[in-house]
Amino acid sequence: MYMQQYERTMSLVEEIASQIPGLEEMLKIKGVGLITAAGFIAEVGDISRFEHPRQIQKLAGLSLKENSSGKHKGKTSISKRGRRRLRSLLFQAIMPLVAKNQEFKELHHYYTTRSQNPLKKKQSLILLSCKLIRIFFALLTKGIKYDPQKMMKDIKRPLLQEAA
Repeated sequence: MYMQQYERTMSLVEEIASQIPGLEEMLKIKGVGLITAAGFIAEVGDISRFEHPRQIQKLAGLSLKENSSGKHKGKTSISKRGRRRLRSLLFQAIMPLVAKNQEFKELHHYYTTRSQNPLKKKQSLILLSCKLIRIFFALLTKGIKYDPQKMMKDIKRPLLQEAA
C-alpha cells in the first residue's frame, strides 16, 4: 500500500515538475535527481524574485558569519538563519554529486588538498552546495545549458599560470 502511494505521489511530482522551465537542464547534471530539483524549486519558489544567487544562499542559511567582538576574532561559520529544509536538501544532494559527478569530485578534491588554505571535508561540501545554488540559478534564470568545463574554472592550475 505504501509503495503504491509513493508511486502515485512520484508520478504527480513528475507531472507537475515537467511544467517548470529549466527543470530538464537541472536533471541533465549527473547526480541530480527529480527529488533534488523539485525540492529546490519548491523551497526557493519563483526564481525571478532573486537578482543574485547570494540571496538564495542567504535564504538557505549558507551565508558566512564571524563570531568576533572588539579585538577578539572568532571562527567563521555558516549563519544557519534560513530555511532548514533547503539547507538540508542541498547538503543531501551534494553528497551523491561528489560521489558520482566527476567535476564535483575534482572540485572537492581540489578544495580539500590545495596548498594554501585547504578546507575540511564538510567545509568543502558547504562550498559546493553554494556552487550548486549558483548553477541552478543560472540554469533557471538564463535558460542556458549546463557546461561542466565552465564550472571547472574555479580550479587555479599553477602550471598554466606559470606558462602564461
